[in-house]
Amino acid sequence: MYDFPIRVPAYLLPGEHVVTMHGEFAWASFFAPWSRDVEPYIRIATGDYPQRESECGRDDALASFIHSMSHEVVHYQQWVKTGRIWERGVEKQADKILELYAQTVDRP
Repeated sequence: MYDFPIRVPAYLLPGEHVVTMHGEFAWASFFAPWSRDVEPYIRIATGDYPQRESECGRDDALASFIHSMSHEVVHYQQWVKTGRIWERGVEKQADKILELYAQTVDRP
């Protein structure tokens, strides 16, 4: 349903967090390079899956990773369109992507 005019690999990492280029801990990140000649990428930390599954169940645990991916895809779309990324409105857009996805599957 979405165009990806510039290849963007998505890495699922085994740790509980990723470290951003600013040294911050996060569950997910989008690397937005300064130049279009450098490939962007998305990283999602999946190491806390057992804890998430025990707290909220399999489906919600998996949906949380899909939501993180949706959030980073919104940043990718921002970067492709403008060369910049920002947080304002991203959660709302990520929620919409997750809702659309949920309409296409029985379970995550």
